[in-house]
Amino acid sequence: MAEILKAGPVAESIRNRNISDIEILKSKGIKPTLAVVRVGERPDDIAYENSILKACDKVGVEVESVVLDTEITQESFENQIIALNENNDIHGILLFMPLPKTLDGERARMLLDPKKDVDGITYDSLAGVFTGKDIGFPPCTAEATMEILHFYGIDPKGKKAAVIGRSLVIGKPVAMMLMKENATVVNCHTGTENVPGITKEADILIASSGRLRAVDSSYVKEGQVVIDVGINWDDVNKKIAGDVDFDAVEPIVKAITPVPGGVGTVTTAVLVSHVVEAAKSKANI
Repeated sequence: MAEILKAGPVAESIRNRNISDIEILKSKGIKPTLAVVRVGERPDDIAYENSILKACDKVGVEVESVVLDTEITQESFENQIIALNENNDIHGILLFMPLPKTLDGERARMLLDPKKDVDGITYDSLAGVFTGKDIGFPPCTAEATMEILHFYGIDPKGKKAAVIGRSLVIGKPVAMMLMKENATVVNCHTGTENVPGITKEADILIASSGRLRAVDSSYVKEGQVVIDVGINWDDVNKKIAGDVDFDAVEPIVKAITPVPGGVGTVTTAVLVSHVVEAAKSKANI
């Protein structure tokens, strides 16, 4: 029976840190504020926005929702980003990606102020992750993975780690963050041969391919820690499920995150903490 690495205690720990910092900021007349920029009415974007609103409300972070029509021109869209960059009352900006095909997502990355990029999507922010320098913020999901490991006392130092997936949202940055903590990391992807053979050798397995229950018992071994980053819709059972076949894997491994109730919940808490950190940085606190 594996230890279930639940998100609740981790998120609560992060929230407590946030509340303490927010009290300091508000004593100086500063209200940490997040701008959420959403183009259109995609249900998954709206659901994520609602979870952010709840998380911010719990700790006292203000939220300004900027909802744009899918027909917005590139010029008008860019002007919105520039205005938020220049607004001193906005400390963090969350831009929902991907954008509609009519808009240039690469331009958006280039325009967004790295100091306000609380989701780590700008190239300056990513450069900070890949160079180990204190530049911007890392992607929230990658940092959430590390927060879970730290909270439950799982030290990557000297461990073998396997990461399935190579996106800039999670796969590549979390591999760099594990390496920074002295893990030996293998990054598996669609071009990798015999992925189960590689992952079975790992002490820590991060599943982030975005494929429903792709990681089954053949991928894991006893004593392993499994972090399931996947959030997929199971059309058969009509529920959210991860990249890991939990029922098949949980009896084998040492510890595992559930879906839901795992990385996603901590990701939202990390996002809020980035807004608070951005506000502190601006105020030189």
